[in-house]
Amino acid sequence: MRKLLYPSLVYRSLLLLVALIPAVSFSVTAQDPQFSQFYAAPLYMNPAFAGSTQQGRVGINYRNQWPSIDANFTTVSAFADFYIEDKNSGVGAILTRDYVGIVGLQSISLGLQYAYQLQLTKDISFRPGVQVAVYNRSINFNDLRFGDQFDPSTGQLVNPTGEALNNGQSAFFPDLSFGGLFFSKNAWLGLAVHHLTEPNQSILGENDYLNRKLSIHGGWKFFFRPGVMGTGFLAKPRERSIAPVFQYRSQGPYSQADLGLYYTFEPLIVGTWYRGIPFNSVNGYTNNECIVLLVGLTLKGEKDILNIGYSYDYTISQLGSASGGAHEFSLVYSWPTRNPRKPPKDKLIIPCPDF
Repeated sequence: MRKLLYPSLVYRSLLLLVALIPAVSFSVTAQDPQFSQFYAAPLYMNPAFAGSTQQGRVGINYRNQWPSIDANFTTVSAFADFYIEDKNSGVGAILTRDYVGIVGLQSISLGLQYAYQLQLTKDISFRPGVQVAVYNRSINFNDLRFGDQFDPSTGQLVNPTGEALNNGQSAFFPDLSFGGLFFSKNAWLGLAVHHLTEPNQSILGENDYLNRKLSIHGGWKFFFRPGVMGTGFLAKPRERSIAPVFQYRSQGPYSQADLGLYYTFEPLIVGTWYRGIPFNSVNGYTNNECIVLLVGLTLKGEKDILNIGYSYDYTISQLGSASGGAHEFSLVYSWPTRNPRKPPKDKLIIPCPDF
C-alpha cells in the first residue's frame, strides 16, 4: 500500500515508473496516504468522528515521509468539525493535499462529513458517519527525464523530450465513504470504508480505479486515579491513563497494521507503536515498516483545549534509516459550543487518545 508498507519496494517501483514512461501510458495506481498520529487526524480516519468531542474543533496535520530521498511524500490535512447538540449530530469538513516528490504527482481532496450519535444502552453509544468528497489529481512532468533527452556519448542532458506529455493534465472525480463507531466509557471500536464507488482517478482518461480502503480501529483506556494541578478552588484534575490501541487498514492487494500504547500523564502524552504485518510479504519483502515514537502536550484553558503533537517513524524496513524516516506534526484546538444556560445532555464521550 503506497505509504503504508514496503517502502523499499515502493521506491524502486517509482524509479522504474520514471524509466518506463516513454514506453507506456502514464497511470499511477495511488493508494491513500496515512498519518502516524491517526487520532490527531480523526476525520481523515473515519467520518463517524465528526463532532465526536461534542465541541467545536479545528486541526492541522503535516507529514514528511522519507525526507532524505527523492521519492519522499508530503501530506498536509486541515479539518474542522462541530457538534449540534439539539440534533445529536456532528458536521465536519476536511481538506487534504498529498504530494509525491519524485514524479510531482499531487492529489487534493475536499470532504464534507455528517455523523449522528445514538445512545444504544446506558453504557454504549454508536455513531454512523458519511463523507462526500471531491478529488483533483495532477502531475508536473517538468522534473522527469527521458532517454531522448541525453547525449549517448556524454550522458549529458542536451535535448527536450519528444514525448507527448501535457503538464495541464489532471483528473477530477467525486468520492463516497462511510464509517461507524461503537464506544463506551472505556473502549471504542470503529470501522470505515473509503472510496466506496472506487472512482476512476486516471489523469489521461484511462481506467485507473482508486481501490476501496477498509479501516478497523479500536482500543481500551485504563484510567488511574487522576492527578491534581493547582491548589484550593483552582485545583483541576489531570488524567492519568494507559491505552493499548490498534489500527488495521487494507487497500487493494496491500494491508497494514498499527499496534501500540499511549500513556497519559497530563499535560504530557507519550506513545509508541509498531507498524507492519511481519508474517505478510510481497515479492520477498517482509512487511516490517517502522517503530513510531510520539510525544504530545495537552494545554487546557478554562474551557478550551490545545493539543500539540510530534512523532517520528523510525524505519525498520529494508529501505533503512537512510530514508530519514518520517516526521509528523499535529495541532488541534477545541472549544465549547454548547449554550451554557442549557443543561447538557447525558452523552458518552469517546475515550480514544488525542494523538
